[in-house]
Amino acid sequence: MSEAPDPEVVELATKIFDLARQGQAEALVAYVDAGVPANLTNDRGDSLVMLAAYHGHADAVRALLARGAEVNRVNDRGQTPLAGAVFKGETEVVKALLEGGADPAAGTPSAVETARMFGRAEVLELFGIS
Repeated sequence: MSEAPDPEVVELATKIFDLARQGQAEALVAYVDAGVPANLTNDRGDSLVMLAAYHGHADAVRALLARGAEVNRVNDRGQTPLAGAVFKGETEVVKALLEGGADPAAGTPSAVETARMFGRAEVLELFGIS
């Protein structure tokens, strides 16, 4: 039998996930620098990088990657931050993730498959695919 999570811990985690969604890179990395895991995930397996990427925050993505966050970490649905950024049409985030070593073939569907599915030719070019 597991104990219920501490409400204060849940509140703090919620605040940190919101910082990622909002792209508040400075505040977000202050928490990471103070000891919050760079690969913290929510109840759906979405990492801080995933949330920042999906919501279009390239600076937050770069800052998290610089602090050791995993660029290819998949969520509970097998999706990567890169595929999320492709889906949302966030080209600057796609570039930031690629600079950080993101694999366009990782995940289900992969970023390549997502780009093809949504006709994102400019992203396929970034992947070196014509």
